[in-house]
Amino acid sequence: MNLDPLETLSLETPAPHVLVVRLNRPQVSNAMNTQMGLDLYAIWSRLFEDAGDIRCVIFAAAGDRAFCGGGDLKERNGMSDDAWKRQHEIFERAFWKQLDCPIPIIAAVSGHAFAGGLEMVLASDFAYGASTARFALTEVTIGIMPGAGGTQTLPRVVGERRAKEIILAGRPFTAEQARDWGILNRVCEPGELWAAVMKTAIAIAGNAPLSVRQAKKSIHFGLQMDIRTALRFEIEAYNHLVGTEDRIEGIKSFNEKRKPVFKGR
Repeated sequence: MNLDPLETLSLETPAPHVLVVRLNRPQVSNAMNTQMGLDLYAIWSRLFEDAGDIRCVIFAAAGDRAFCGGGDLKERNGMSDDAWKRQHEIFERAFWKQLDCPIPIIAAVSGHAFAGGLEMVLASDFAYGASTARFALTEVTIGIMPGAGGTQTLPRVVGERRAKEIILAGRPFTAEQARDWGILNRVCEPGELWAAVMKTAIAIAGNAPLSVRQAKKSIHFGLQMDIRTALRFEIEAYNHLVGTEDRIEGIKSFNEKRKPVFKGR
């Protein structure tokens, strides 16, 4: 995979098959400006088109104070209506590419995730967060509304009534509440967050990559179908794995009592 640097993101591979995509504007709470929207679209597109040997992504941010404070309101100050809409279309495309990414994405939320920041967490497959992190969809407090999936992804996680309370009140909530409502899978002490995320990412990256992708696809799209159609979709995804080298290797390694060596074939 192409790991050329991007202006507002840092990329690193701290373990085999694990890519860290890190928002890198800590001086402004990692707020999303136009360039960050373009960079996020670029990295999710690269992973969609040719992930190479990447099998799991950790979506993180520079600094401990903020994961992302949302859109860069200083850049937006005085923006014309047309310019605002053109910029937002870049953000929309980036979020949709993230949702379509075939590689599992774990959000590591070290600090507050407000507005578009929380929407990026919701667009990830699941998330771990620091106990000090805070969350909110604050758009209605400045005259707009969530427009990067928040009105759709949040109710699918927390339910319609909870989502209405969060979005319409625009009030921040805690990491513990985020966990209890299903937004976070796990809350960690700040010094323990990275180790916990890495442990899970390494576990995912060690599994059969074609199996992981097919399982993610089956869950993601199956939930958008009625149950009978979804069950048939699951079997179609399953049957694509039967003839793979990795399936043969998995069974062989089990019987030989050794760790499998998966090649994504």
